[in-house]
Amino acid sequence: MAVATCNLAVVLLVVLMAAALSTETSMAGPSLMNGFYSSSCPQAEATVRNVTEAIIMKDPTMGAAFMRLFFHDCFVRGCDASILLDPSSSNPSVEKKAIALRGYDAMNTIKSAVEAVCPGTVSCADILAFAARDSAVVSGTFPAFAMPSGRRDGVVSRFFDVFQGIPSPVMQLKDLVASFAAKGLNADDLVTLSGAHSFGQAHCSFFNGRLYPTVDPTMNATYAAALRTVCPPPGTDGGGDPAVSNNRVSADPNALSSRFYDNVLAGKVLFVSDQQLLTSNDTAAKVASNAGDPAAWMGRFAAALVKMGGIQVLTGTNGQVRKYCNAINS
Repeated sequence: MAVATCNLAVVLLVVLMAAALSTETSMAGPSLMNGFYSSSCPQAEATVRNVTEAIIMKDPTMGAAFMRLFFHDCFVRGCDASILLDPSSSNPSVEKKAIALRGYDAMNTIKSAVEAVCPGTVSCADILAFAARDSAVVSGTFPAFAMPSGRRDGVVSRFFDVFQGIPSPVMQLKDLVASFAAKGLNADDLVTLSGAHSFGQAHCSFFNGRLYPTVDPTMNATYAAALRTVCPPPGTDGGGDPAVSNNRVSADPNALSSRFYDNVLAGKVLFVSDQQLLTSNDTAAKVASNAGDPAAWMGRFAAALVKMGGIQVLTGTNGQVRKYCNAINS
């Protein structure tokens, strides 16, 4: 009975917080709404959910891939699916060439499934938002929550926009807060969304500065020693740039969870930006709160994901609904 009550509390927290943020998002900017496709394509969200779930079940690393794609898309030019565009003769330098991400083929698979039931109706930007939401449900065992929709797809994708929009993993806290503020997000959102570093992978080059020439004193020594066995010193001949799990502590590195915050408190996180969350009393308190109350964090994460999904969206007649996610309509 106690377990059932706890599960019900999680459901209520996630649903209520996400619903509150979806209302706030629609009031603060261009109109996104829950159930946008209820008339034009009633099967849209179920189709995305079914295909996304099948992809993650086949390859559990894909939950983090979808989440990372959504984050990078929203932070560069807003949530407009510009990250999905392939190079073309008219635009050879697109966003995806600036950073190594996974999930592009999977997004094309989901889009094809949606096009099969509702041709020319559902934008790639909304499909990516739904896939990120569904990744939280599948990979994080979140209760289902609403993701407002009505986004349109962008027609511009620029290589150098990535470096201006994406927060760096070596940023100091004040710069991280400023980067999020520029997108209409706050320090709460920064700490909450950082929990996505509980799953996925990172290349050694993104955190080698914490290992060499000497170990960052804020990193757990045993944890650092284990990383040094995988990540060679910069400039090592033939060393390459191996990828390691963001969460090397948990038994399941493919689970989205509040375990990230326990890892931050223990000095067992990869990035400077993650450890920076302990450098102010305010953000450190949020880290401790999330570590101590996983259910509350799930509600906050769902709400923050919805809020992030409203960044600089195109709606109405702006942009287009692409037929293929990797190319603008001709």
